[in-house]
Amino acid sequence: MIRLNLLPYREELRAQRKRQTVLLFGLAAVAAGGLAFLVHAGLAARVNHQLSRNAVLEKEITKLEAEIVEISAIKEQTQALLERKKVVESLQANRADAVHILDQMLRLLPDGVYLKEIKQAGDRIEVSGYAQSHARVSTLMNALDQSRWLEGSALVEIKAVTVEKARANEFNLSVSLEREKPELPNKSTPPASASAKTS
Repeated sequence: MIRLNLLPYREELRAQRKRQTVLLFGLAAVAAGGLAFLVHAGLAARVNHQLSRNAVLEKEITKLEAEIVEISAIKEQTQALLERKKVVESLQANRADAVHILDQMLRLLPDGVYLKEIKQAGDRIEVSGYAQSHARVSTLMNALDQSRWLEGSALVEIKAVTVEKARANEFNLSVSLEREKPELPNKSTPPASASAKTS
C-alpha cells in the first residue's frame, strides 16, 4: 500500500489562497482609494465652479447696486427738476396777478376809501384801509364782487379809529382772485359729425 504525503500540497494551496486574498484586498483598497480620489476631485471641481459663479454673481450684484444708487440720484434730480418746472409754470401763469389786482383796486375804489395794505397768499387777498363810513366799505365789497378778476369778498373787521385828528373806520376784508376759466363749447352748436349727417 502506497502512502502519499499531502501536507506540502495543502500548505502550498493555503498559501496560494492567502496570497490571492491579500491581492484581492489590495486591489479593493486601490479601487476604493481611486474611487475616493475621483469623488474628491469631482466635488472639488464643483466647489471651485460654484465659487467662481459666486464671485461673478457678487461682481454683478455690486454693479447693480451702483446702478441702483445712480438711478435713485437721477430720480431725485428728475423730481427736483419737475418741481422747479411746476414753480416756473406757476410763476408764468400767475405773473399778471399783481397787475390785475392793483388795476382792479384802482378802478373799483370808491371815493372816501383809502387803502393801507394789500397782501396776497395764493388766491386769497387781504385788503386793509380806512373808509369814511360803513357804506363806503359795502360799496367797495359790491364792486369787488362784480369784478371779473375778484370774487367772494368777506369783511373780516371794521372799527372806528382816529386818523390825524379825524374819525374814520379802519377795515380789513378778504377777497379771492378769480382765474380765467377756459371757455366751454357752445351746447347749441351741433358737433361736426352731427351736422355732416344732416347734410
